[in-house]
This record gives sequence, structure tokens and C-alpha cells, in this order.
Amino acid sequence: MGQKDTMDQEEIYSKVLRAGRRTYFFDVRSTKAGDYYLTITESKKFTHDDGSFHYKKHKIYLYKEDFSAFREIMEEMMDYIIDEKGTEVISERHQKDFKKEEESFSENGSPSENNFTDVSFDDI
Repeated sequence: MGQKDTMDQEEIYSKVLRAGRRTYFFDVRSTKAGDYYLTITESKKFTHDDGSFHYKKHKIYLYKEDFSAFREIMEEMMDYIIDEKGTEVISERHQKDFKKEEESFSENGSPSENNFTDVSFDDI
């Protein structure tokens, strides 16, 4: 890659958002023609059992001709989520060992015994 190609890929303006084990990079870059576009990169850290780690990255390239529609849909989606679920974060669902609480049923279709509290009526 030549020096000019390297210059075309340089970041013009950047912002970073750290969010737990995810980091979002917002970078304004320049095309070969000198116009600007936006890249949004999600970088997620994964730790191995031995303590070593690696990152997985996903990148979106967003060009000016798509800004208006992208912004409109993004705002609509975020508003929908807030309207439906509020702003409280349900963090347990982000944990890999999270299990949704569901009523378990026995083979005959009735609730299983482990859903009931063992009560002694001698105490009444």
C-alpha cells in the first residue's frame, strides 16, 4: 500500500465509547476523492481460561448519502426500545449463565412439584 493510500485511511476525527467489555470507535475518514465517511467499529474483548485474550471487531462504513435515512431509522429503533422496555438495563441477561425463569411442567402437563413451597400444616 502506498503512502497516499495510507493517508486516505487516516482518521480525520475520532471518538471512543467504552462500554464494559465492548468499545465503540467512531472515526471520520477520507475517501480518495477527498470526501468524508464514517466508520463505526465495535471491538469486544474475549478472555481465555489461561488469562490470554483476543478481540473480535465488527465495522460499519457509513457514507454521507445514507446519513439521513440511517439517523432516522436509528432514532426510531432506539425510541422503540426505550418506549417498550424503559431505560433500566437488565444486566443479568448479558451474562452467559443467565437462564430465563420459566415454570417447569411434569410429563402430564401439570406444574412440577419443585415449583411449590414445602409447608408444614402442623405449625398452623
